[in-house]
Amino acid sequence: MNAIKTLLIGTALSIATTAVYADMKPEDAIKYRKAGYNVMSWNMSKIKAMAIDAPESFDAKQVANAATAIAAMANMGMGALYIAGSEESIGDMKTRAKAEIFTDKDGVKEVAVKFNQAANELAKVAATGDKVAIAQAFKDTGASCKACHDKYRKE
Repeated sequence: MNAIKTLLIGTALSIATTAVYADMKPEDAIKYRKAGYNVMSWNMSKIKAMAIDAPESFDAKQVANAATAIAAMANMGMGALYIAGSEESIGDMKTRAKAEIFTDKDGVKEVAVKFNQAANELAKVAATGDKVAIAQAFKDTGASCKACHDKYRKE
């Protein structure tokens, strides 16, 4: 139920903020998408620490909260932050996005859908507290992140 709630909230936020994207400055788009990815990275690190690296430190509530945050970010429509003019770094707003993320709509949609599905599954599994299942869902989510990084992110 938590994943469904997260999806609905993310969809509502995505719809509500569509008008904001239309007038957004490219440097703000870079700033906001970097912030979103940093939030996801921080929460992935928390899950990795507790479910993979040091399972003795496992805290089911913290893991579930982190997974819910990842799913929420995954469902917020961050693809809308890849606006014209944000293809290259602007001043101190650096981007590692490859040009293909702005042109390969079908490929981007494919990796985005897989990531959203994996993130939602991670949130669903994390809510159960099953460490083994969480570890697997975490690995699946990480693999979906890597697929996008490999294809659309500069080193």
